Amino acid sequence: MLHSSSVNKNQTNWNKKGKSLPPKLIIWLGKFVWTTLWHMMMSKLAPRNKSGEYIRPNSQFRNSISNEQNNPYPAVKGRYNLIIGLSCPWAHRTLVVRALKGLEEAISVSIVSPSPLEGGWVFNEEKEGCRSLAQLYQLAKPGYTGRSTVPVLWDNQTKTIVNNESAEIIVMLNEFNEFAQHPNVNLYPEELKEKIDWWNEKIYHSVNNGVYRCGFAQTQFAYNQVSEELFATLDEIDAALSSSRYLCGDTLTLADVRLFTTLFRFDTAYYGLFKCNRRRIQDYQNLSGYLRELYQLPGVADTCDLESVKQDYYGNLFPLNPGGIIPSGPDMMYLKEPHERGNMRKDT
Repeated sequence: MLHSSSVNKNQTNWNKKGKSLPPKLIIWLGKFVWTTLWHMMMSKLAPRNKSGEYIRPNSQFRNSISNEQNNPYPAVKGRYNLIIGLSCPWAHRTLVVRALKGLEEAISVSIVSPSPLEGGWVFNEEKEGCRSLAQLYQLAKPGYTGRSTVPVLWDNQTKTIVNNESAEIIVMLNEFNEFAQHPNVNLYPEELKEKIDWWNEKIYHSVNNGVYRCGFAQTQFAYNQVSEELFATLDEIDAALSSSRYLCGDTLTLADVRLFTTLFRFDTAYYGLFKCNRRRIQDYQNLSGYLRELYQLPGVADTCDLESVKQDYYGNLFPLNPGGIIPSGPDMMYLKEPHERGNMRKDT
């Protein structure tokens, strides 16, 4: 065993000779260790396929609220609770629809925040005796082994999860007219369903999930492919909005809601952290005004928490931002500027 005096003497002799560990070896070793650890962490955060592309797991609770006979989850005021994270775009959708429909008094909200130390979402205030969202999932389904994600549509009466798929929850909220302050707001009209579904399918793969596929890509090939797809679709949407106030014409729909929550986070989080930096939404002629109009709709701005977005994305996604440094910008005050979308001619 070497004594400390021997080690210090050897180190002194090494330094006197003006030598140090070879830079190439240091770089190679550091890169090898970090890359290995990075892949291990990413495998938990973002499962991938063989080409290194992020594959989002499916939601597992898929029941619905309706007044159909024998359905265990009827539409009842005050019975259901939305569990959301303010930074999450998927959960944000449900808050936006809740606000547009005026369902604040009919459906309550519980907030969770991400905790790197606990490895998931934790409640700001305990719910059903649960500190974490994972515990609530276990309460709803003992032995559950899937992901504990938001949003969650919780049934206060049966103490279980009705649904945890945002695309389905917002359809249910749109039909919650009996208790809505704005029942005439129909975000999924029958005559537009085919067009709404077409946009939803395109936007989900290329934009909503596309930004995550860029940020969580684990090979250059996967990233390049998804990045091309993302910006090709944004270009297509921008062109469509040059002659159409909303995605489906002159009517605000669920397709706009689903796109909005990604656009709101784009310049702040996805542009830098997720490497979606070819263009900002501010740089698009039509998308920028469209984003401002949606942000300025009654009640929508109140659902937007930019500081939570920055804190949770930059502060908690350790594999993408190991230093945890949260950027001071960008300045998003432009969202309050006039959008002038109401002066457009109707889509023909």
